[in-house]
Amino acid sequence: MKLTLKLEELAMFGLGIFAFNQLDFAWWWFLVLILTPDIGMIGYLINSKIGALIYNIFHHKGLAILIYFLGIYLANDVVRLIGIILFSHAAFDRFFGYGLKYISSFNDTHLGPLKK
Repeated sequence: MKLTLKLEELAMFGLGIFAFNQLDFAWWWFLVLILTPDIGMIGYLINSKIGALIYNIFHHKGLAILIYFLGIYLANDVVRLIGIILFSHAAFDRFFGYGLKYISSFNDTHLGPLKK
């Protein structure tokens, strides 16, 4: 992945941290929750098609932003937190080269194949 893309993802991760700091949660909640979207990998226990679908739902930044704005609309900080965690986690993953998955394999991503 090019350096520019990595820096962009790092900036988005920083945006997620900034947004989290606007909420009234203890800082350690961010650390505890940041890896929870990886629960989406459980779909791979069924097959790669279901795995990719569930993984991509948990790692889609557009969906994360939609959830965040839903939290604003509902004036619900927990819903906003869910959106922030999903967004931040997706940016963090993409910084390390883990993109959205194709159904062919966990290692086939929209950013290119994962390095082994």
